[in-house]
Amino acid sequence: MGNKNLIDFKIFIPALLIIIAISIPFAMYESESLEVLNSIFNSIVESFTWGYLWYGIILVVAGLYLSFSKYGKVVLGDPKEKPRFSMFEYASILIAMGVGSTIMRTGMLQWTSVANDPPAGVEAGSPEAVLWGNAYSMFLWGFQVFAIFVLIAPAMGYILHVKKRPLMRISEACRVLFGDKFTDGLGGKFLDVLFLVSILSGAAVTLGLGAPIVTHNLAFLMGTEVNFTLTIIVTIVWVFLFSLSAYAGIEKGIKRLSTWNMYIAGFFAMFILLAGPGVFILNYFSDSVSFLISNYVNMSLNTDSVYEGGMSHVQSNTVFWFAYSATWAMLHGVFAAKISRGRTIKEMILTYFLAPTLISWIATGVLGGLGVYHYLKEDMGILNLVENEARMAAIPEILSTLPFGWLAIIIFMIVALIFLTTTLDSTTYTVAAYTSTRDMSKFEPPKTLRIIIAAIITGVALVLMRIGGLPPLSVVSGLMGLPIIVLQFILIWAAIKMMNKDEAWKYNIRK
Repeated sequence: MGNKNLIDFKIFIPALLIIIAISIPFAMYESESLEVLNSIFNSIVESFTWGYLWYGIILVVAGLYLSFSKYGKVVLGDPKEKPRFSMFEYASILIAMGVGSTIMRTGMLQWTSVANDPPAGVEAGSPEAVLWGNAYSMFLWGFQVFAIFVLIAPAMGYILHVKKRPLMRISEACRVLFGDKFTDGLGGKFLDVLFLVSILSGAAVTLGLGAPIVTHNLAFLMGTEVNFTLTIIVTIVWVFLFSLSAYAGIEKGIKRLSTWNMYIAGFFAMFILLAGPGVFILNYFSDSVSFLISNYVNMSLNTDSVYEGGMSHVQSNTVFWFAYSATWAMLHGVFAAKISRGRTIKEMILTYFLAPTLISWIATGVLGGLGVYHYLKEDMGILNLVENEARMAAIPEILSTLPFGWLAIIIFMIVALIFLTTTLDSTTYTVAAYTSTRDMSKFEPPKTLRIIIAAIITGVALVLMRIGGLPPLSVVSGLMGLPIIVLQFILIWAAIKMMNKDEAWKYNIRK
């Protein structure tokens, strides 16, 4: 069978054309389009601040309900078969997909944004503001964001591994609610194109904005300035890695990279603790966890509505964080469903709730603690660097204070690069699986299709990086989260209805 017969052009081509159509005017009128889009996005976010905050809480409650009710014991696949991956492998893949390289940036620097703009009544730059900063950085990688990522996975996993539907698509999961006419018609195509536009634009933005995490550290080591040539070189290496990993598949590519990175990241954390201010970091980690637990509800729901001067960074950034997380919910959910054969719904949801959260808190404690130590004890101008928009430049400045600082920077780049690679090869794999006409309950997506998807994402990102248009596309990516929030609740409803219809909690469980 030719490869052209393995691609559903009816959803792939419209999605690609939409990406191109919205990218061209952004590139031609970057500043104007960015101003308009930001105005729209800010207006929506400000009007629905309360809604985004409750959205995260409701999804956590929904996840706990699905886990601990009768639905939690439903197996995604044949109850007699062993899970596809061991728990360590499974958790490693979900961690790599869930946190990616973003944790390397937020873990080390997110506290600075809060320290510069703390909640009402707290003095900027004070010890209390610094404590707020790291606790808030942990909060960002807490249960709400991973609930956003995983709550469509039960529906997608059920249609793929239990119902054995050949197409791994949102439209298929909605068939139980909307019927065959909608699913096989324009309605189903609309849902699938919406998914692809959201993911392709988000992936291009990730590729374009993720490169600086590596380029600033590389430029620091080389004693040169960050320029487009250096960015191109880093991007090409990165693209080669994630294309190779996506081509190799989940077992030989994504799984191996994810598990290797857990060991490398663990070594890096131990190196910082032993070579750096380990006692301070451990004490500060304990203080941050304590502060987070004491203020979790405040961070989750407070909008600062009665204070003059608007919301602080904690409130405003939480809303933006949930809005952008919603954009990626479809990708995370579909990918989690694909790798969860043999897992119960409870195992899938709770693993996604707990494993990435634990690793994120450790990463934040170690990386954030290192930055805070040098801010408090050695008077490094970290807050000034961040305020002057030199955020990425602060990372090598902090790492270089360690013994063998050059080695710390190299390891940091390797971990970040692998995290970036696993995020994008998971994206490439998922988009290929989504657009393929192969039976995804039996086969993997075609390897050539994975490479084509990788090339398209890279092409869009590089063009926009060169001629402009990437910042506006990132705002559009955030706006895509709005319809996806509605889809999330529809798919939770679909999962419950399918399991009720089949009485899956009786028949599709481990004996």
